This record gives sequence, structure tokens and C-alpha cells, in this order.
Amino acid sequence: MSSHLAHGLGTEPAEPDWPPLTEAEVTEVVGPARVVWRSPRPLSAAAVVDREGRRLFVKRHHVSVRTPQGLAEEHAFLRHLRAHGAPVVEVLDAVARGEWTYEVHSAGAGTDLYRDALSWSPFRSPGHARAAGEALARLHLAAEGFDAPRRRAQPLVASYTVFAAEDPLRALEEYVAERPALAEGLAGFPWREDTERVLMPLHARLAPHLAGLKPLWTHNDWHASNLLWGEDGEVSTVLDFGMSDRTTAVHDLATAIERNAVQWLQPGFPVREEDAVALLDGYRSVRPLTPAESAALPALLPLVHAEFALSELGYFHGVTRSAENTRLAYAYYVGHAEWFAGEGGRPLLERVRERSSMVPLR
Repeated sequence: MSSHLAHGLGTEPAEPDWPPLTEAEVTEVVGPARVVWRSPRPLSAAAVVDREGRRLFVKRHHVSVRTPQGLAEEHAFLRHLRAHGAPVVEVLDAVARGEWTYEVHSAGAGTDLYRDALSWSPFRSPGHARAAGEALARLHLAAEGFDAPRRRAQPLVASYTVFAAEDPLRALEEYVAERPALAEGLAGFPWREDTERVLMPLHARLAPHLAGLKPLWTHNDWHASNLLWGEDGEVSTVLDFGMSDRTTAVHDLATAIERNAVQWLQPGFPVREEDAVALLDGYRSVRPLTPAESAALPALLPLVHAEFALSELGYFHGVTRSAENTRLAYAYYVGHAEWFAGEGGRPLLERVRERSSMVPLR
């Protein structure tokens, strides 16, 4: 049993999916270096290392999760963002070693205030939520002009193709067919019936607004522990573009609200409406929503998790071979949508609907 525990899919530490990075392999990738911190995130192995007084971030993926070609897609996006003034890390290297793919970045400026927090933990304050919203808007402005096609099929990417389609059921069949591990993992679940019963009525509310949403490359994993912070309480560096893809700005904004305002790991899924409002107000103070985006945001919010939940299911079934996590990923796919459609989620959707249509205060 490893002494390096990771964050699991609950509130208790769990065995990591992958063995932690060792100093020997880090040295093979970047030269003589010392590991100063290992990330507790479960889906890859990562560490901050010291090389001759400079801090670097090294992340290791199994080749079944990320190939060098798969990393090149997100690295091109990072380089575009950096060239357009976004506070993102510098891509330094990507190398393959046997069954592993490594990426090396600068460590980023600022303090990692949420480094020990579970993923999807809440912001410390509405001030942090507002600052995160402002930073997300600035990132979207910097992303304009990056016109690469959407990413190839691979695990752990938060894409947006199924419920962006006029015919989601057909798009879902195509999405599953492109991913054999996902198709195999879904075989024991009534996924077609549940999609039609739970998610399709939600898509009917979104469908009238789809034509007004412009494609944009986006982060797709915007939560507090992927941000570094300055002494002024502002976001100083944005981290972890592993789930990035070509979606839309409002998809990314909905993801940020869903992951930071709803406490999915707590009983009853408590909601921090003040954080949702602060994040949304911060975003709109920098990049006002178009009428189509304002109308789409509350309709998209109950669906924004869906493709990533499917991507996780394929990963847990086909890569880590965890039947329990496969089950939890399916519960995530259906259960989050059910919650939004019920009494639990309706007050948040109504608050977002009201706030997104207001004139933003700068």
C-alpha cells in the first residue's frame, strides 16, 4: 500500500490511480532535480520539483490516457493564451518514456491556497469567487482567435458535442462508438433510457439557444484548486488545461458555477449561491454575456457535466479497471442532471437565470 494517498471520489483519502513520481524519473526527464511537493490529484502523477533553484511542474500520464500528440493539442492552446497575455504556465517540454508521457511546465506565479483542498471544494470567500470569474472572462478573451479543431477522442477531456447537437441521442451514439472502453463500460447500465428520461428534457430547454453560441477553446475544469493567488486576492496563474477542448464560453462558465457552487461531495449537495453570484458577476464585469449566452447559461448548467462524466467512466472502466469508480461515474452522469431537474437545483438555476440577464456592474 502506498504511503502517498490521493483525493478520491469521496471525502476520504484514497490510493492513487498511479504511483507517485520519484526523484530518479524526474531527473531522467529534467536533469538533476529534487521533488518538493507531490500533487494529491488522483488522475495522474504530478510534482513540483526544484532544479538548480528553479521550480518546475512535472506531470506524468500513462500513454493510454495522454500521448505526446494528445498533449500537443492542449499545449498549443496554452502557448496561444500565453502569447495573448493570459496568466498561464510556460510549456517547457513533453517527452515519452516507455509506457509514460511526461510534460514539464514552469511552476507559475502566486500561492496555491487550495493545494490540499479536495477538488470541487468551495472558494474561501465570495471575493475569491468574483476574482475567479473575472479571470475566467479574461482567459476567454485571450482564447479568441485560437481556431484549432476539437480534440481527438481520448480519456478525461471535457468536450461538448453531444448536447450541443440538434439530435443528442444520435450524437451520443457516435460519441460512444468512438470510445470502445466507454461502450464496454456502459454495457451494464440503462444509459439510453436514462439519457432519454433525464437529460433529453433538459436539452429541450437548451436547444432554442444553441445557434447563438460561438465555438471557443476553453479550460473546462475551472475550480479553486486549479488557480494560484496573489497577495491582492486576485488570480495570478491558471493551471491544468488537461480537460480543455473546443466548447463555448458559456459552457466553461457553467462548468465553473457547477464545480464551485454545488458541494457534490457533501450530503444533500449544499449550494453556495453567493459564490455562484459572485463568480457570475465577476465574469460579466469583464466580458458581458450576449443575449444568447444569458439565455443558454441556466439551460446548459444541468448538462455541462455530462460528457466529462462519460469520459471519466471510460477511463475508470478501460484504464484503471475500477468497477466501483465506473459505477460512481455513471451515477455522476445521471444524478447531477436529476438533482438540477428537481427541487435541489431549481433555486440555483433561477438565481443564475435572474443574474445572467441583469445589466453587469463594472
